[in-house]
Amino acid sequence: MRASFRLGRIAGVPVGVNWSVLVIFALIAWGLAANQFPRSYPDRSSVAYTLAGLAAAVVFFVGLLAHEVSHAVVAKRNGLTVDGITLWLFGGVAELRGEPRDPGAELRIAGVGPLVSLVLGAFFGAIAALLALAGQDGLLFGAVAWLAGINVLLAIFNVLPAAPLDGGRLLRAAVWKATGDRTRASVVAARAGWVLGVLLIGLGLWQFLSGVGFGGLWLALIGWFLIGAAGTEERQARTGSALRGVRVGDVMTPQPQTVTAEMTVADFVDHYLFAYRHSALPLTEEGRPTGLVTVDRVRGVPAERRASTTLAEVACRADQLVLAQPGEQLNDLLPRLSECADGRALVVTNGQLVGIVSPSDISRAVQRSTLRTPPTTPTPTPTQPR
Repeated sequence: MRASFRLGRIAGVPVGVNWSVLVIFALIAWGLAANQFPRSYPDRSSVAYTLAGLAAAVVFFVGLLAHEVSHAVVAKRNGLTVDGITLWLFGGVAELRGEPRDPGAELRIAGVGPLVSLVLGAFFGAIAALLALAGQDGLLFGAVAWLAGINVLLAIFNVLPAAPLDGGRLLRAAVWKATGDRTRASVVAARAGWVLGVLLIGLGLWQFLSGVGFGGLWLALIGWFLIGAAGTEERQARTGSALRGVRVGDVMTPQPQTVTAEMTVADFVDHYLFAYRHSALPLTEEGRPTGLVTVDRVRGVPAERRASTTLAEVACRADQLVLAQPGEQLNDLLPRLSECADGRALVVTNGQLVGIVSPSDISRAVQRSTLRTPPTTPTPTPTQPR
């Protein structure tokens, strides 16, 4: 999930927000200010309801950010690299590079998030109790009580044993510990996520058709997201298993043909596109990669503008490139390929371009790795018929 804009760094980790956060923020603030607070605490001004709703929504997202930051901090302490944290429509995601080294590390990384949410729920619950004892049972009490409840609910939902929820990671840690097979554990957690998604869709549609309201559609939407994410995680687990031990240098196309940023799109199409039969060519300057141009990017340039448009104007920019080292594990590179819409990585040594990795290279690597997998049937012994 890409960040639409950056907020800064927390604990050394870049923090960003996707535009979709505005949707859920508006829904929460509107739901509290226009419905829940007026029903529970009538005869207040519209301004008071609006301020209380906005304040509660802001504090909720701060708590959500604390949940994700805790994942990132514990992941870093367990030897993983954290590329960033992004808040989006369905909550937040900490972008971790690599895999936990053992089930214990998986347990610690996954478990700390729900624990933080539970602690926040208890904290706001204690404040609400003190306000009630002091006779403060107005809007302030209502907002704090809502924050207590929503954080506890967030903790409970996140520990459901289904990927990609934190509970799915906990399930994966347990199965991994019991079987010693990380791939099998990932598949079990992903399929549990698929089952939960189906149940949420069924429950959401039933609520909507029963007249409960549009909350049922939101529940179904969450279920749909879980099914998609669980399917992706299972595919990634199987691909990761097939590519374990494979390095970037083993699959890259070495010394790819390059072009310059000053070349026009017309020259590229006429003299390079068909001559080399590649769908992507790196842009270089003195051997250093400065961009990447693809057929899809060129296709978007009208024919009458190709002679006056340079490749630098249409290429994936230098700051968008995904760079890798030849000795890097291919599994560590895969999650980063989505950072550039072109889905390719440029391989460098001491800043100089030495290769390129494309989706086709990865597909061939998966096919070769599948072929080299040892057979599961036992080898015949001399006493067995041949």
